Parts: sequence; structure tokens; C-alpha cells
Amino acid sequence: MTRNTVRLVREGKYAAEVAVELIEDEGDWAPYLSLGDAQKLDAVRQALRAGDVQSAAKLGRIFEMQPVTA
Repeated sequence: MTRNTVRLVREGKYAAEVAVELIEDEGDWAPYLSLGDAQKLDAVRQALRAGDVQSAAKLGRIFEMQPVTA
């Protein structure tokens, strides 16, 4: 069984929401990601680390974080 969810990836001043499927079974490691979804999260993280927002945006929704002064 699988269920859709969103994972957040944060790198530097950027964050990304990436849609993935969690695989649920009776095993000790459940729920877990497929290899393809894990690689997608890594690709987004690497693109954000390199400052390549356009490539990261192809795989998820990108946000730029800014500090807030109170």
C-alpha cells in the first residue's frame, strides 16, 4: 500500500516541498520511500545547494526563507 505525502527539503536559504509516495507494509522499516523518490529528494537538495533553483523547481515547489525581526 502507498500513500501520497509532501516532504520538506531545506538547504541554505531555500526550502522545497516535494511530493513523494510512502510505502507502507508490515515490516520494521515502514513507512519508507522508493529509491526513485529518495533520489528525487537528493536531486532537489543538490540543486538547491548549487543555487540551481530552476532545476529544483522542476521537482517541487521552492521557497526562499528570510529572517524576520520582531
